[in-house]
Amino acid sequence: MLGYQLTDGCACEDSDLTLTTPHPDDDPQGEPAVWRSLIELAATEAERWPQRAAGLALATSNDFVDLYLPLSRPVTERARVLGHLGQSIDGYIAAASGDSSFVNDQENIRHLHRLRALHDAVIVGAGTVAADDPRLTTRRVPGPSPVRVVLDPNRRLSESFQVFRDGAARTILVVAGDSDAAERHGDAGVLFVPATDSLFDLRALVNRLAGLGLRRLFVEGGGMTVTRFFEAGLLDRLQIAVAPMFIGRGRPGIRIPAQASITDCPRPPNRVFAMGQDILFDCDLSGRDAATADKPANRSATATIASGANATPSVPESPIKRIR
Repeated sequence: MLGYQLTDGCACEDSDLTLTTPHPDDDPQGEPAVWRSLIELAATEAERWPQRAAGLALATSNDFVDLYLPLSRPVTERARVLGHLGQSIDGYIAAASGDSSFVNDQENIRHLHRLRALHDAVIVGAGTVAADDPRLTTRRVPGPSPVRVVLDPNRRLSESFQVFRDGAARTILVVAGDSDAAERHGDAGVLFVPATDSLFDLRALVNRLAGLGLRRLFVEGGGMTVTRFFEAGLLDRLQIAVAPMFIGRGRPGIRIPAQASITDCPRPPNRVFAMGQDILFDCDLSGRDAATADKPANRSATATIASGANATPSVPESPIKRIR
């Protein structure tokens, strides 16, 4: 299996991509070695990213790169926000009891870890922490763990949850208030953000996080948290992973106000990927704020880059397949 490494030498005319032997720590379950190049690409300076991204697309040209390459783009101005939910065919993210282990296929779990690695911060609500006690790290894939941001306006979570005591990654507890006091909650720092009726001003939150250098933001859950970011017009992309199962009456995924007619319902540009047994819908919402949106590269641009004479389908088979 060939690996890929970004170096200062040039392996092809348009990039500094060099083919290498597999890294000894590559995932024995088949994690493509090209993933390491995507991680390096995500840390590339903004002015060098287009050239290096073009080189990676030229050398690989497969659906795995197509899915993750846009998310590696540096963000230099406004923050870029991606939301993700995993749900059943009938639109639920958990049973009525709160049990969600596991709605989605293992490949989507690995996808979540890849998304974490490509973002500066992962954001979850207090309900997700209370129900799942997640670690929010990248332990299933190579790559850096993001800053963990927990939204808990009324500070009801105890310090016993893993994110506040395991030391695995920097953690920020966001609580309602208007203060610059330096407080701690276990191992986590405390960030005060304005709120009304226990609902955060999410635009203020995004701006505060961007001020801390956290500009690539991943809203991982739960359903209410992702919905609020959607309703606030702050999501640039929304990914929904649909599992082939029925939950019945459970905890819903994203919920938006009812529309008068089908023609009024949002139908954003999207890409669709088969991911293990699940189907992933990758929706581009940046057009809702076209004046300021930092749009990721689309499929056609990637395909054009990757169709040159030197393109080689040398990346190992991936369980991720683009459907459209």
